[in-house]
Amino acid sequence: MSLWTPGGEHRPEPEPSPATGAEGPAAPSLSDLSPEDRAQLEAMQQEMAEVRQQLLEAPASVVVVNHAMGMYELAAIHLTAEQPKLSEATLAIDALAALVDGLAGRLGEAEPTLREALSHLRTAYLEVKHRSEAGPT
Repeated sequence: MSLWTPGGEHRPEPEPSPATGAEGPAAPSLSDLSPEDRAQLEAMQQEMAEVRQQLLEAPASVVVVNHAMGMYELAAIHLTAEQPKLSEATLAIDALAALVDGLAGRLGEAEPTLREALSHLRTAYLEVKHRSEAGPT
């Protein structure tokens, strides 16, 4: 795999793992695990496979909208904190705006809701910023 950088394609060198001789303990193998630990690992792997299958079956727009709502929540948390964190809220608001504006017309029926949510966040940000600049009352 390669990465595009402003300087051109870059092929990162793989980092050595403990199994290939780098310093540090080697990762345990399945045969090193107790039957209980092996059963727990297999159950976790099965659960992960099921989650991957669910994601595969869901429309990408639904998953993207879900993440967008997470950004909305993050911004709201920073704006409503006892000591609001405006720079953190700004990042979350800008990230949400990048998704909503950058994917215009592709977010399905949730798009109008996301646009409204973004508008509310921007208004709330301005209100919180104004209150913080005005100082204690």
